[in-house]
Amino acid sequence: MKLKNTEALTSFEYGWLLKRIFPYIKPFLGRVILGFIIAIPVGLLDGVVSFALKPYMDYVVGKQNLNLFGFEISYSILAISMPFAIIGFAAFQGLLRYLNSYLTDWTSLKITNAVKIDLFSKLIYMDTSFFDENSSGIILSRYLSDPDTASRGIVEQIKTFIISLFGAMSLIVVMLYSSWRLAVVGVGVLTVAFLPVFLIRKKIKSVSNQNTVITGDITTTMNETYSGNKVVTAYNLQKRQLDNFIEAINKSFNVSISLTKRVGWMSPLMYLIASFGIAFVLFYGTKLIYSGSMTAGSFASFVTSLLLLYKPVKTLGNTLTGIQNIFVAMGRVFELFDYKPIIKEAENTVAIQPLKHSITFENVSFEYVENQPVLKNINLTVNKSETIAIVGNSGGGKSTLVNLLPRFYDVNEGAIKFDNIDIRNFKLKDLRNNISFVFQDNFLFTGTIKENIMIANPSATEDDFQTVLKYSHLEELINSLKDGADTVLGERGLTLSGGQRQRVAIARAMIKNTPIIILDEATSALDNESEAIVQKALDNLIMNKTVFVIAHRLSTIKNADRIAVINNGELVELGTHDDLIKIHNGHYKHLYEMQFNNQEAGV
Repeated sequence: MKLKNTEALTSFEYGWLLKRIFPYIKPFLGRVILGFIIAIPVGLLDGVVSFALKPYMDYVVGKQNLNLFGFEISYSILAISMPFAIIGFAAFQGLLRYLNSYLTDWTSLKITNAVKIDLFSKLIYMDTSFFDENSSGIILSRYLSDPDTASRGIVEQIKTFIISLFGAMSLIVVMLYSSWRLAVVGVGVLTVAFLPVFLIRKKIKSVSNQNTVITGDITTTMNETYSGNKVVTAYNLQKRQLDNFIEAINKSFNVSISLTKRVGWMSPLMYLIASFGIAFVLFYGTKLIYSGSMTAGSFASFVTSLLLLYKPVKTLGNTLTGIQNIFVAMGRVFELFDYKPIIKEAENTVAIQPLKHSITFENVSFEYVENQPVLKNINLTVNKSETIAIVGNSGGGKSTLVNLLPRFYDVNEGAIKFDNIDIRNFKLKDLRNNISFVFQDNFLFTGTIKENIMIANPSATEDDFQTVLKYSHLEELINSLKDGADTVLGERGLTLSGGQRQRVAIARAMIKNTPIIILDEATSALDNESEAIVQKALDNLIMNKTVFVIAHRLSTIKNADRIAVINNGELVELGTHDDLIKIHNGHYKHLYEMQFNNQEAGV
């Protein structure tokens, strides 16, 4: 699944999207509804000022007493009380706005966090191929930005819609109360001004999708600049990175400005249409006043309501535009939820048993890209407690072969079996619990040395921990540090040397204590002194284990029980070092003479 290829096909299926998001809203439904209820009087109180203008103009300015339900109120009392009443209404509305904003933010954040947690729980179980196909930037954008836009925005925008809607309704009521004739004209004109909002839905979707991809590219450039800072500096790539960043920023600008060009005319057009309505109202209202059909107070109240009405109507337009953007993001979010990983467990899995006999590769073929085979019809049997070294030309499929064991990928043809049981019949967790990896570049998490080791087996005892420190040759390092094993590592463990990181990784594999060990170029990046120490730790790790070694170091290969030579995806030779070195013009002999003779002479 390439995240850049999103179409957000469900963006206009509003009912379906709301049905999908509702389970995240449901736990907080009471607060959401309370927030919406509070939004109603917040909107309705918008009409208070314009409604107050009619009695103020007719009675206070006109110096007439008001008869209210049989009680006569002096215009002088009205003159004093009405301003204070307006201030009181404003204070009450302000309090309601605060409560409404608090409830909205609380529920929005809770909903957003729930969506993010569920999305992340899917992300951590994604196939290795998913991470191969997608950059870190696009993953961050899709898994963090889209949930914010979709789930947090939906409550906020609906709240704003309710406030604006009821604000508009209260003002329309005041207009109808002042003059139903003018109200029909004013509302009709504003309705026409409101229609252009519906013309831009598809453009919003297109721009939103493009911006997601561009934002991912920007984030990727930032991540690469951070992670590869030494390479950037060593090769003077600053200008290259800057050019890439500027290009992505300019793309974002061009996409955004294209939306502005198509959408920017809406507000002026709405204002122009509204101005025709206001002009007509002024003309017709003056006529009504002169004819005695309308008081000056009613007209002032009406015009104020009409002018105030433009804001909530405009806000409604912007809100609907925002809601459409939310639905586009929501469509992208549920694309992620609906993605089905390629690596799946069988419906009826069997319990994995300790390896008794062998691991077999039967007619195994694999390809990352269709019709470009990486492994071709591999047949190989590895016996229990045997160490097998896998060598061959670069890009020949060595790492791919061992990556099929824990099902990072699945074979395209053939099968891999543990004691004649296809590994696809085991639970993924059980299978991987039986395999430990030591890579060339082992990832260490932010945290202490101890946490990075114990993470492989949280139930291990302190005695277990001290034992693996000894056998992984980490004791000297630990004793040299002020905080010992509780020393906090920097990001990715870069505060340690390469050999030290390898030994931490070996200790992590040791404490996991699995029957199968995979060493993927575990010493290839080390200097001779570091390699010697790491090799001692590896010897302790692989004792009495079934071991797969991808290596080009002489010592590791010569000590293996057998050596499998993979060349261009095919198993071309298999045997001990002594057997293979005797094959005239053999692949292993050629590799040995080319890569290892100098090392052997040095040894």
